[in-house]
Amino acid sequence: MTAVIEAEHLSKWYGQVSGLNDVTVAVPSGITGLLGPNGAGKSTFMKLVTGQLRPSTGTVRVCGDPIWGNPAQYFRLGFCPEQDAFYERMTGLEWVTALARLHGLSPDAADAAARRALETVDLLEAADRKIGAYSKGMRQRVKLAQAIAHDPALLILDEPLSGLDPIMRRRTIRLIKDWGCAGKSILVSSHILHEIEAMTSNILLMHNGRILAEGNVYQIRALIDEHPHTVSIRVGDPRALARRLLTDEDVSSLRFEPGVVVVETPRPDAFYSRLTQLAASGEGGTIEEVTSPDDNLQAVFTYLVKT
Repeated sequence: MTAVIEAEHLSKWYGQVSGLNDVTVAVPSGITGLLGPNGAGKSTFMKLVTGQLRPSTGTVRVCGDPIWGNPAQYFRLGFCPEQDAFYERMTGLEWVTALARLHGLSPDAADAAARRALETVDLLEAADRKIGAYSKGMRQRVKLAQAIAHDPALLILDEPLSGLDPIMRRRTIRLIKDWGCAGKSILVSSHILHEIEAMTSNILLMHNGRILAEGNVYQIRALIDEHPHTVSIRVGDPRALARRLLTDEDVSSLRFEPGVVVVETPRPDAFYSRLTQLAASGEGGTIEEVTSPDDNLQAVFTYLVKT
């Protein structure tokens, strides 16, 4: 497959701290998952790919052309950052429209493109609300809308599922797969394996600023499954959800924190599937947020580094 991103001996230093260390990789067209714990270098790599950072050493090319100092490349790219950077008093429609205008669209074309993008991410009903009043999930979706509004060929999505509830995670995963089927190339990062696996089988595994492995996700599935996963679930009625979760063998332990149920599961695939069904049915109460700490994945990376 044709490479849409090519990095050669790419490094980025922040003073004495290495953010990326001598990375040489070719990212093919289609959907590629960038997997690694927080601090692995995923965001640094994505900012280099989008031309926001200048490499300390090495080169990076996007669609065959250099990205640094080449503003014409920005029209090809759509970027959804992990961190929020909004004008809180603007409405979602105003913000996405303004960014579409920066890509050269006329006022009418930018308005139409913004509305299409907001409808795609199921946010059109909230288009006229101030971003400052948006929930975490809505803020994530409006970032996705601005990334796709100008119809880029390459999408760079940094932790796009962070903070979404299970239903919206499933919808967003379906969206990303649909964009890939429509011919877009997508680089999407996460520190949760099952999220990446639901989108694509092609991954880059990052650790300490280096590409540790690349290729088919199923090659590391057995290693990941050897480590139990800890999942934190913020829910309106923690005890009601706990009663439902304890009915199956995919939960090995459970504890309560304020408004949160913390579960350890030895069978993450089965657990996440069951949790999504519970969220859809409402039997365990309204699930507001699902997060998974990095510790277990970090243990797998440490194991891989030592072998």
